[in-house]
Amino acid sequence: MGRVFATLGSVPDLLGYARVSTDEQNPDLQLDALQQAGCIRIFVDRASGALDERSELARLLDQLRPGDVLVCWKLDRFGRSLRHLIEIVRLLEEKKAGLRSLQESIDTATAGGGLIFHVFGALAEFERELIRERTRAGLTAARVRGRRGGRPTVMTPEKLSVARKMYDSGEHTVAAIAETLGISRATVYRALQIETV
Repeated sequence: MGRVFATLGSVPDLLGYARVSTDEQNPDLQLDALQQAGCIRIFVDRASGALDERSELARLLDQLRPGDVLVCWKLDRFGRSLRHLIEIVRLLEEKKAGLRSLQESIDTATAGGGLIFHVFGALAEFERELIRERTRAGLTAARVRGRRGGRPTVMTPEKLSVARKMYDSGEHTVAAIAETLGISRATVYRALQIETV
């Protein structure tokens, strides 16, 4: 039997998301709050807030259907940054699903909650523009002083010469060359390709 999507006037499915940073932390507080809120399923990740990979969050997002609501205990358990949070909310909008945060009393299905997230989105865009402006100003100032922007290269002319000789001898793998020179294999590949073009 197919899944029945939420329709006008019906109660949406609430899917909960909880996250704790380490195995030692206990998600019970979050789980209790999500169950009290009426979540029919709860997905729990045990991962640092900085990590991109959250398998349970990915599973939850995959299972969301139009009309469903993703419920989290607190926004800092959900998004690793304001920018990440905005990306998730945009994805939810594409899926025609909502986001509810219990601690902050935010619900994107309401006019007030939607407004708050539009403000968040504007702030995230403002932050990106400030970073771009600072980067451009820094590069311009560096050029005025005769410096080029970007990270310094790890492949010096001496290292390039040694890498070329080792590679041409046919006796050394790229991994061995990289280890000998203290650089990454990608750097060796890049440098040798540049020289042979």
